[in-house]
Amino acid sequence: MWPDATREPLFATLALVISTPDQLPNSALVISALDTVSPKTAPILPHHVPQFDYPCPDCRATNSLHDADCRFEGTTWPVVEKAYVDLVVQLTTGPVDEDDLQESVHGDWDNLHRAALDRLKRDGRVSEANGTLRLLTAEEFREEVSEPTREPMKTIYRHGSVPGCHDNAVFAMVAWYEMVGLSWSETREKVISWLEESGAWSRGGFEEATPAQLVDSKRHVYEAGYGWKEKAQSAKRVIDRHR
Repeated sequence: MWPDATREPLFATLALVISTPDQLPNSALVISALDTVSPKTAPILPHHVPQFDYPCPDCRATNSLHDADCRFEGTTWPVVEKAYVDLVVQLTTGPVDEDDLQESVHGDWDNLHRAALDRLKRDGRVSEANGTLRLLTAEEFREEVSEPTREPMKTIYRHGSVPGCHDNAVFAMVAWYEMVGLSWSETREKVISWLEESGAWSRGGFEEATPAQLVDSKRHVYEAGYGWKEKAQSAKRVIDRHR
């Protein structure tokens, strides 16, 4: 049964993962009803399964409370959730022409479906080539988002934090990985590795004793779903002055 505006969300976490036929013979869509209230703090799924919280395609809310200027203000979360499920059910069958996708979704294709598809593309979960759409596998998605390629995150990732912007830089890294849909455990692992491999930790200026302690102190950033852009811009300005 599909969710509607009068029902609680049927699914808290959509695992966008395509397995080989012998691993998952009937469907590549894995749906977990672990937690309908706080999906970011729900029990961790197997490591190969990236989590996805059905964000509003416009304001990225993961509940029915949209930003005041959101174009989907008034749209309940179950309706947003259904739009994503309509898309992913078709995309998990294999590459599909975008026109065919519009014809095959459950119910009528509308602006919410279009916006949800655009969000999947922007977040790197769906690739497009010559009008054909393909849902990335879990491994492909992790590889896609492992290294930020857009400024100001690109500078922070490649050059590492420096004294004077550590707090903003770590905040931005955690918030960015949350935004692209990594679980907390994956986010924690990647930010710790970044601190060590970028040279940020060796530059000093931290109150915490270890990179792990520092990242753990920022878990609230992940759970609250804070934005990364303002903190990243501030950190980049400091890093640029030190280069």
